[in-house]
Amino acid sequence: MSQREFWNNKFSRDGFLYGLKPNTFIASKIGLLAKKSQVLCIGEGEGRNAIFFAKKEFNVTAVDASDIGLLKLQERAKEENLEINTLCMDLNHWEITHKYDVIVASYLHMYKEERSALFNKIEESLNTNGYFIGEFFSTKQLKYTSGGPKDEDLLYTVDDFRKSFLLCDKEIKEQVTILDEGKGHQGEACVIRVVIQKL
Repeated sequence: MSQREFWNNKFSRDGFLYGLKPNTFIASKIGLLAKKSQVLCIGEGEGRNAIFFAKKEFNVTAVDASDIGLLKLQERAKEENLEINTLCMDLNHWEITHKYDVIVASYLHMYKEERSALFNKIEESLNTNGYFIGEFFSTKQLKYTSGGPKDEDLLYTVDDFRKSFLLCDKEIKEQVTILDEGKGHQGEACVIRVVIQKL
């Protein structure tokens, strides 16, 4: 099953699977960002982070494999009178054509063998002093029932981030938190939170 088929199946249901609120951790870091920053939301799904940044008057682009998820994003953006650029693609096919001040991701599902190439593209796509901010399910999430894939190859370790972004300043923390993100993420979870700045 392709990424598009997998996520279209999830997002074709009524409502918003992960709710309307942005990821709490990502939203908490907005003070780091300069006004009018160029923001790229990757694996953005139905658009909760993209909507949040657009409301704060950032210039937002959202990428996801699901055309259904991005259609929901655009419908909500229209209701809120917001302008958000969308790109429908598998991130493995993403080619760098633009630089961003900020790249964000919440619970991005990427197989372990695909991550190095993606992380290199993220670093290359950031402007100097730009940020990559994200929250990801740890491999320890397999012990919890609050959401996330049950395939360890789609879960992350702290070392995944330490071994990449070699020319960046990195803050990487693994911790247990309580998720309240729509029907999809509810309850205690083990996550990895990253704030990476390109130097």
